[in-house]
Amino acid sequence: MNTELIFSNIAKHISLDKGEQQHFASLLEEQQLPKNAYILRQGERCQQLYFVNSGILRAFYLNEQGKDATVMFAMQDWWITDMYCFLNELPAMVNIQVVESASVLGLSKEKLERLYVEIPKFNTFFRILMQNAYCREQLRMMQRLSLQAKDRYEEFLEKYPHLASQVTLKQIASYLGVTPEFLSYIRKK
Repeated sequence: MNTELIFSNIAKHISLDKGEQQHFASLLEEQQLPKNAYILRQGERCQQLYFVNSGILRAFYLNEQGKDATVMFAMQDWWITDMYCFLNELPAMVNIQVVESASVLGLSKEKLERLYVEIPKFNTFFRILMQNAYCREQLRMMQRLSLQAKDRYEEFLEKYPHLASQVTLKQIASYLGVTPEFLSYIRKK
């Protein structure tokens, strides 16, 4: 199992000795996922938090009319799950699909809770992740409420240049809250 990247991610916020690293690694489940595979579907029990070793994943909500709204993308060195449902052990509200073949490391809720007790500094690590995610989503919501679609698109391109070339126009439009046709119009201007 390739754990180099996840330990680099963790080291941004906490220090682990070799024994703690080995223990943490023993709790992870590695999965190799082909393009278009789902690691979570709406209505399924959300049981894993995933770290993306490689590839791109997309979390999206599918409404009753079949229209999807992209909640987030996750690239290499990012974490992804349906956090509300993961923490509260509820059926998933979103789908998580592989956009580009991926390798992920999964951590179950049960193992995460054990980790908090066995290596308490992981409380700090995951608190920081949650705070950062909350801030990112709050800023995204403020931009969606205050910026024109063209400005949101330009902000997306500036923040995620690699991602913009790896996902479809339809997926970007879904993330920005516009139709693909409108996004095409914006891109031509």
